[in-house]
Amino acid sequence: MVIINNEHVDLETPSGVMRTHIVRPAAAGKYPGLIFFSEIFQITAPIRRTAAMLAGHGYIVAMPEVYHEFEPAGTILAYDQAGSDRGNYLKTAKSVAAYDADTRAILDYLKMRPDCTGKLGAMGICMGGHLAFRAAMEPDVAGTVCFYGTDIHSGTLGEGKHDDSMARAAEITGELFMAWGRQDPHVPTEGRMKILARLNELNIRLNWHEVNGAHAFLRDEGVRYDPELAHSLMSLVYDFFHRKLAQGDLPV
Repeated sequence: MVIINNEHVDLETPSGVMRTHIVRPAAAGKYPGLIFFSEIFQITAPIRRTAAMLAGHGYIVAMPEVYHEFEPAGTILAYDQAGSDRGNYLKTAKSVAAYDADTRAILDYLKMRPDCTGKLGAMGICMGGHLAFRAAMEPDVAGTVCFYGTDIHSGTLGEGKHDDSMARAAEITGELFMAWGRQDPHVPTEGRMKILARLNELNIRLNWHEVNGAHAFLRDEGVRYDPELAHSLMSLVYDFFHRKLAQGDLPV
């Protein structure tokens, strides 16, 4: 049985102090570090439960409050129309450079923790899937999991609804795990194929999964949750991170 500890740290970033929630195994020892990006609603109960599952498999999981410039520490947006409207507004009020600086601050923090092995990965859901995709561009991120990352295909993340994620995908040196719901209107077939073509063009080390699921099929709350898909894909995620961050790549 793995017991989970919960804590938080307030990290300095160029755009202000960022509350970052940490879950990790309680047992003494060193563990790989994961940065886990939430949906637009920040650190909700479903995000915490997913993070606890990751930590229970032997990782230090850091969850940033991505809207720390705009909302008081500890703010959680509700899964309703008002929360969605606020989250979608803030998504394009913050600059891409600020998102990237937040990522770098968390990765540097994880590496300096005495209980971290120095091996780093990233994971994100929805908007967080896009932020994880950008985290994969950091040279010390060995493995990245993106669940239905929004706005990658359209280049509309951040202030001005303009990002360079597709262009900068060439900077990804680690391995990607991309998961999509085929019934997700936010990332239609043509959008997914645009991303896939770009990653194939770059010969990125890639695991590509498409399932018959809606947007937010991973979230264990609400009508779109699909427990079977969530369980099967998260099992693959645990194997992926174990191979990339715990064992390291085995020779072919």
